Amino acid sequence: MIITDTHTHLYSEAFDEDRSEMIQRAIDAGISRFFIPAIDSEYTERMLQLKRNFPEHMFLMSGLHPTHVKENYKAELHHVEELLSKHTYYAIGEIGIDLYWDQSTLAIQEDAFRHQIQLAKQHKLPIVIHCRNAFDEVFNILEEEKGTDLFGVFHCFTGTLSQAKQAISYNMKLGIGGVATFKNGKIDTFLNEIDLKHIVLETDSPYLAPTPYRGKRNESLYILKVLEKLSDIYECSEAEIATITTQNSKDIFSI
Repeated sequence: MIITDTHTHLYSEAFDEDRSEMIQRAIDAGISRFFIPAIDSEYTERMLQLKRNFPEHMFLMSGLHPTHVKENYKAELHHVEELLSKHTYYAIGEIGIDLYWDQSTLAIQEDAFRHQIQLAKQHKLPIVIHCRNAFDEVFNILEEEKGTDLFGVFHCFTGTLSQAKQAISYNMKLGIGGVATFKNGKIDTFLNEIDLKHIVLETDSPYLAPTPYRGKRNESLYILKVLEKLSDIYECSEAEIATITTQNSKDIFSI
């Protein structure tokens, strides 16, 4: 059984004390594919080192996270473009719009989002979307950009059934993680109405640890709790969930 974590920040400072041991715990449990989203240029070297340390297991993304879209965002976007010319990346992410922390940067967040979608199309790569308090704004841009060359993952999906169907209509898989295990997470109430072919698993570690670890540091090993929950929701074996969601990740990331 091969399990894929399609979104995990393994380079985070939260893992500085036990990174190798934490990753090995996950690998030993059958979680052998880790897709690593970018934040900004400050984390580039950490990400590349992670790839050097675990070359068979780590698949890097390049991108500028919406909460890090600041006055210097055009320089950051140039950095993203430079990286794409120097190294192998499997997606542009995580990118999108976040209006939870700062609504004043909406215009430049939208500009950065559009620019990175164009980069993804140019390089024939998927996008990995971060959306917080911004479904309408994200969907407006996806509507502008829709086409066969637009595809990817709607990371940490927490919307409604209607929003799930809209995301899927733009060739997006839904990234499902710890929120599915929360009592107030809500997505567990309709997830079985979404075909498994549209689902990928993720942790977003070190954030959003699933029950019973909620509030603690998340790690890739805890994807097993997400797998367990989806097995209950879809009334099929964990092995089947792992097989289908890993194949979905291969379809998206071409690896």
